Amino acid sequence: QVQLVESGGGLVQAGGSLRLSCAASGRIFSIDVMGWYRQAPGAQRELVAVSSRGGGTNYADSVTGRFTMSRDNTKNTGYLQMNNLQAEDTAVYYCYAVASSGYREGYDTYWGQGTQVTVSS
Repeated sequence: QVQLVESGGGLVQAGGSLRLSCAASGRIFSIDVMGWYRQAPGAQRELVAVSSRGGGTNYADSVTGRFTMSRDNTKNTGYLQMNNLQAEDTAVYYCYAVASSGYREGYDTYWGQGTQVTVSS
């Protein structure tokens, strides 16, 4: 079935960069929406960025100018490039996708397993 696998998290110094990957596998027809959430311990889940076919890409104010979403359509893989990372970016990052597949009619939402990003100050 459809699965999203995340990678690319790790430990970085403030001011450093990471690129997160979200690879979708399975019998996928199309991806209408892809985005990223993050959650720090004891904090609310926060929408970081979201991209849709008709609506372009939107970023949270806290990451605008530093984070960029991209996609490799041939591999059904999305990326989140994170530059100038700060301590407040420390969180578990989750990717999600709204996609149609060969397993059922219509669109469903799928979630990655999460990847830890830790930024030292």
